[in-house]
Amino acid sequence: MGRQIKTHIRLMIINILILSPSVYAVASQALLGCDDRCGDLQIPYPFGTREGCYLNKNFLITCNTTHFDPPRPFLRTGNIQVTNISISGELQILHFGAKDCYPKNNSLDARRTSATLNLSTFTVSSTKNKFTVIGCDTYAFLSGQIEGQSYRTACVALCDNITTVRDGACSGNGCCQLDIPSGLKGLRYRVRSFDNHTDVFSFNPCGYAFVTEEDKFHFSAAYIRNFPQRQVPVVLDWGISNTTCSTANNKSNCICGPNSMMVNVLPDGSEYRCGCLDGFEGNPYLPRGCQDIDECRDERLNDCKFECVNTKGNYTCNCPEGFKGDGRRGGEGCTRSSKSFVQVIIGVSVGFTVLVIGSTWLYLGYRKWKLIKLKEKFFEENGGLMLQRHLSQWKSSTDTVTIFTQEELDKATNKYDESAVIGKGGYGTVYKGILPDGSVVAIKKSKLVDQSQTSQFINEVIVLSQINHRNVVKLLGCCLETQVPLLVYEFVTNGTLFDHIHDTTKHVPLSWKARLRIALETAGVISYLHSSASTPIIHRDIKTTNILLDDNYNAKVSDFGASKLVPLDQTQLSTMVQGTLGYLDPEYLLTSELTEKSDVYSFGIVLLELITGKKAVSFEGPEAERNLAMYVLCAMKEDRLGEVVEKGMAREGEFEQIKDVGKVARKCLRISGEERPSMKEVVMELEGLRVMAEHEWVDEENLVADGASNIFVVSGSTNVVDDSMKVQVLPLIHDGR
Repeated sequence: MGRQIKTHIRLMIINILILSPSVYAVASQALLGCDDRCGDLQIPYPFGTREGCYLNKNFLITCNTTHFDPPRPFLRTGNIQVTNISISGELQILHFGAKDCYPKNNSLDARRTSATLNLSTFTVSSTKNKFTVIGCDTYAFLSGQIEGQSYRTACVALCDNITTVRDGACSGNGCCQLDIPSGLKGLRYRVRSFDNHTDVFSFNPCGYAFVTEEDKFHFSAAYIRNFPQRQVPVVLDWGISNTTCSTANNKSNCICGPNSMMVNVLPDGSEYRCGCLDGFEGNPYLPRGCQDIDECRDERLNDCKFECVNTKGNYTCNCPEGFKGDGRRGGEGCTRSSKSFVQVIIGVSVGFTVLVIGSTWLYLGYRKWKLIKLKEKFFEENGGLMLQRHLSQWKSSTDTVTIFTQEELDKATNKYDESAVIGKGGYGTVYKGILPDGSVVAIKKSKLVDQSQTSQFINEVIVLSQINHRNVVKLLGCCLETQVPLLVYEFVTNGTLFDHIHDTTKHVPLSWKARLRIALETAGVISYLHSSASTPIIHRDIKTTNILLDDNYNAKVSDFGASKLVPLDQTQLSTMVQGTLGYLDPEYLLTSELTEKSDVYSFGIVLLELITGKKAVSFEGPEAERNLAMYVLCAMKEDRLGEVVEKGMAREGEFEQIKDVGKVARKCLRISGEERPSMKEVVMELEGLRVMAEHEWVDEENLVADGASNIFVVSGSTNVVDDSMKVQVLPLIHDGR
């Protein structure tokens, strides 16, 4: 009995140490001394990136490190990008499709491209791919060879009205699909129009044809207007030519390594693949062949009830001492051998004693472990691992971010008493807190979050870690060991710009001079985010409630929960539309393509609020005034801006300046994002208006620019410079726009 208990304990320890099946050798491996990766692609032999590392030139992978970062792999020496290589005989690539487009005048000068995929040693997978045609006046041919014989087929896609086309349906109405026959090589496909798209040009100027992986293509009716993909994924089947058998040392198994077998791919036996024998894994093409799987390391790979013993290519099950049988759960199992009654009593007594001692030890250890794991659990659920990964990716530093304990923040907010609440939003509640050193902070407590809200929380930390600007609310630290994540900010004392504009019962109305300065500081922050941050940032929720004011009425931009970091090689991002009604860029709302010009549009709405004192969207007044942008732009068009400017705000002589700021807002609110100015240009125009209002000319030796962004003008060139720099400003000439 004592040995049985020891066996149980040993098996428990083994099971705890097993992490996952990933401890086994990975199947895809290169030859010794050869590169096994190109960028994100793992390259197993018989494929390789240089001579001596691949079986023959058909399996060459060219790793382009010159023009791409990270590097990109291409098949042989061509332009076909490889995305995955499977030892089981599949090769995933990206390939161009064919296109047939017509100009507006319906002339015969059509823009046509055909496509070929002439890889004689590879066949197009008949089980994974489909020949696909998209259009409403479109037909396409597919040709190739099967076992040396020519093959040809065609597919037709028609429709009279785009409203009849359904997403996901490829039965001929707007989209047509055909199966790929087995063994097809040397593809070529062309696409044409029956009537030059004459009757359908308004919604379908082009037809498209391509072969693509079926599981990765989902037809959308929007593709009728424009199919955005230049390349589509295709799956190829590969095998080893039987000519390699003539040079192989093992004629019966050709180049297949030890513990593997040869399987014919084609009926005529002209190609074969290698596969590991049962109980083995690895790369069967390598000289060392497949390796034994230790089934005993994972209970999912064996059915032993007690003890598992690994053998080459298999395993056996043993019964504990005093038991007999095959030891398998689905077999005989283990049954007790005949023993004396005294031995049983002694075994039970010893076992019970060990069990009590062990249980007590485990219980005490479990309590201690549970306390540690609870904090680790909250850390992970609150996105701690995600935060660490992203900060490392963006090369951020947490040296200046304080990690607060749960007890510190409980005490600072009097356990989050309602009297400490200073604001509530979509992502949680903000509390006023007082730290032990007497400093006042704002503590943002997120709601009980799901995964998407955790991403919003971590996103705000990442974005704020990239920002260093005096007009941005400073992140002081965070706490991740609580059930909900917490962020600690500097406390901004004077409320939001929204309150100061729209709640005059509690706040003194802002003068036009103060409003212009706040607008300039806010514009400077956005320009900094777009142009000067280490990684460009799109705020995505610029509005007056996210602009705080300190005691000196300096602007502090806040709430980066919806912001986006923009990779340096991209100018736009496709995202789920987020923002606030009334401030949303209509172009972004229509296309879901987020650009820096979306922030420009939102800032234009803020300028209109500062000018008019009205809300971006209001359902309280007349219908014509519900949408602030339409209301003010209409008034400006009819030269009635004076009617919408907030009464009593501007002093004498400031109305012309307000009109000029209104013109800046109008530029920001242009429907097309490309026609809107950049935030740098907005800053320069606002700064120019402010300087011209204060000085007819400026002594270039004494002027020190202030505000959120500073302007440096020499010989007609204008640049945004750092806040801390003293700059010389020459007179700006107002262009009357």
